[in-house]
Amino acid sequence: MTTETRANNPVMDGMADFFAKSYRTPVLRRPDEYGMAYEDVFFPSLDGVTLEGWFIPGKSDRLVICNHFMPGNRYGYPGHMEPWKNFGGFEVNFLPQYKALHEAGYNVLAYDLRNHGRSGTGNGGLVGIGLLEYRDVIGSLRYAKLRHDTAAMKTSLLSVCLGANSTIVAMAKHPEEFQHIYSMIALQPVSARPFVERGAEAAGVAEGPELFDQAVFKLTGFHMDELSPIPYAHAVTVPTLVMQVHDDVLTKPSDVQTIYDKISAKEKQLFWIEGTTLRFEGYNYLGRNPQLMLDWFGSHLG
Repeated sequence: MTTETRANNPVMDGMADFFAKSYRTPVLRRPDEYGMAYEDVFFPSLDGVTLEGWFIPGKSDRLVICNHFMPGNRYGYPGHMEPWKNFGGFEVNFLPQYKALHEAGYNVLAYDLRNHGRSGTGNGGLVGIGLLEYRDVIGSLRYAKLRHDTAAMKTSLLSVCLGANSTIVAMAKHPEEFQHIYSMIALQPVSARPFVERGAEAAGVAEGPELFDQAVFKLTGFHMDELSPIPYAHAVTVPTLVMQVHDDVLTKPSDVQTIYDKISAKEKQLFWIEGTTLRFEGYNYLGRNPQLMLDWFGSHLG
């Protein structure tokens, strides 16, 4: 196959463009719609990108720091509206999840990763599937440490998809920043290769992974197999609950199983979300079934 043919496959080029740049979606809901007082906050990432978020005060010394998936934001994803109906046609809404934490006494810090929501543009707008966004995770931890009201709080992490990858990479690159973290929920971490393989199979593109690799490398300088948390997962030592839609048509369960198996934490659990094939249903799971989240965080507070 010629270089020209490889460079102009519309399916793989489109997938590579999405991985490389994502797209911004609006923050449509706010905590006060759910009866929660909140503060609009902003703080710098490790490399200075301005990150926007909410701080929702609770009634305890416990804090959960929350991030999100691509192409969502701290609110979720407006998948019920055009032009964003491409992942099932329904809304992802994290506010019920925050409300469940709030009603259990937790303080919540939720923020937009770079190039998403209302946060600043970083790296020329390129997405690193965690390889760049780990800097935002470090920024959120440092911000919580600098606030007088959260500095000494028992802190846990709720990291979602792109956010989960970013947290895992951050733990490998800066383990010293996580010494005070009590536990984590990693919801649907993902590697690029199985995602691309599924897409290529659905489109009938036999050399899809090779085409994607060339296209994404030209856009970002990263090869496909670099876009994975697997090489970094050994650095996860805090108690970690990994969650994933088992029959997710966009990826393969073997990928999440491998990520989970590589995690070094002595206390870990893998929870398969059943009854759907839609990845974005997984993002709504804890808002609809918060007890699993509350039990995990509550049982790892030292």
